[in-house]
Amino acid sequence: MNYIGIDIGGTKCAVVLGNEKGEILKKERFLTTNVQETLKNIFDAVESMGACERIGISCGGPLDAKRGIIQSPPNLPGWDDIPITDMLTERFGVSARLCNDADACALAEWKYGAGKGTEHMIFLTFGTGLGAGLILNGRLYSGACGTAGEVGHIRLTETGPLGYGKHGSFEGFCSGGGIAELGKQMIKTAYEHGETVSMVKDLSELDTVTAKTIADAAKQGDTLAQEIYRVSAEKLGMGLSYLIDIFNPERIVIGSVFARSEALFRKTMEKVIQSEALAPSRKICQIVPAALGDAIGDIAALSVAIDRV
Repeated sequence: MNYIGIDIGGTKCAVVLGNEKGEILKKERFLTTNVQETLKNIFDAVESMGACERIGISCGGPLDAKRGIIQSPPNLPGWDDIPITDMLTERFGVSARLCNDADACALAEWKYGAGKGTEHMIFLTFGTGLGAGLILNGRLYSGACGTAGEVGHIRLTETGPLGYGKHGSFEGFCSGGGIAELGKQMIKTAYEHGETVSMVKDLSELDTVTAKTIADAAKQGDTLAQEIYRVSAEKLGMGLSYLIDIFNPERIVIGSVFARSEALFRKTMEKVIQSEALAPSRKICQIVPAALGDAIGDIAALSVAIDRV
């Protein structure tokens, strides 16, 4: 049996045909433009894929996954209350299912990636923002209104970089945007104390600072860059300790920034977990980088269609 996955992003969309092994058989990719043009391109791409058992859609929130409605995601202007699953079912005569992108990626890593073989797994996006997908008792857990896993909203400190509308939040310390903001704060403080800073020539270049430029400098031995990542790693360890104590997972799979720069996080993160998390839960939990890499968006959308729960 073949399945169709639709990955709707703020910049690009992809429609893929695949099988239950997670193999991509066909793929079409196109730019995300206005709502009507993008929906037309999605429907045309689905039509070109041929017959399928089910359709899965992965999209950033907010959305109503139970009713299959996309509800004005910030990266998709104009996508206001779009009943995407009903539209697809009406046109193609097969059932369709909508998931937020963190949940979809959790399904993908659980079925085909670093979480394969587990019954209790957490996936952390750790990209531009920080969200989680929860696999509990061998199934995706979305919560009463579909917002389970919004771990980026947890406040870790009273002050700190802004993320998810909160200063000092988990997302503020542990996301691409958060690390960039943390870096700018620490670089500015270093300049104010007369310290030498190699990442920028002066404060007028602060806007060029990103999580990647800081990581590159840290890997080349820049002590300030390493300290920025040490602070992020410390807060990552604290946030993970909460998740380990509450959910008792076998494995936590972390994507994007962590997967690319694991060595900058691992030692400090593990030290914090060692001191903060309950010993039985800590000892059973593996923390690993995501395995699917750039293919995760395609496989995530496909996984939403394949998952039978």
